[in-house]
Amino acid sequence: MIDKEKFIGDGYWLLPPGKLANVVVCLEMTAKPTQRPVPQRDRPFALERMPGPDLGAYRALFRRIGEDWMWFSRLKMPDDRLHAILADPAVEVFVLKEDQIHVGLLELDFREEGQCELAFFGLVPEAIGQGAGRFLMDQAIQKAWARPIRRLWVHTCSFDHPGALGFYRRSGFVPYAYAVEVHDDPRLTGHLPRTASPQIPLIEK
Repeated sequence: MIDKEKFIGDGYWLLPPGKLANVVVCLEMTAKPTQRPVPQRDRPFALERMPGPDLGAYRALFRRIGEDWMWFSRLKMPDDRLHAILADPAVEVFVLKEDQIHVGLLELDFREEGQCELAFFGLVPEAIGQGAGRFLMDQAIQKAWARPIRRLWVHTCSFDHPGALGFYRRSGFVPYAYAVEVHDDPRLTGHLPRTASPQIPLIEK
């Protein structure tokens, strides 16, 4: 909880050193799109199910994709909890490959009946802007709506890639809520290197 003494007026609150805050936008899709753009297949992309809950391989790809965008939730999560999520039959984890190299991650969470959360969706830095994101999103939408769901949803935040929100909207998602997330800076807790996400100022005590 933020100390009320830190309220400085006009809607602004001071955060203690070591804390970060970002604005989260929640988006949803309540019907399968009737038309999808034809993906450009001039690059050899392939999507494969990640075999078994290999925490090391999962976290390595998660870190490689998310270090620039302050992804840390699965890095600090206890092993037993992460194993339980990845081993759940209602959670599907896929790896995007290009020429047998891992370039993307897709995680679909069907644990809530009638819904699918696009839990994690991302590319390694060198794959951004190469058509991999569109291919991966088209695959995500097809796989999600292949099940009897009523809603596909995702959230992005102000720490994410600058083009993420627009990409989700062009893909057919509609924003429906804002939230503010406050958490410890993972660069100070050791979950990410101090050089991660250099666009986000590092403020210490």
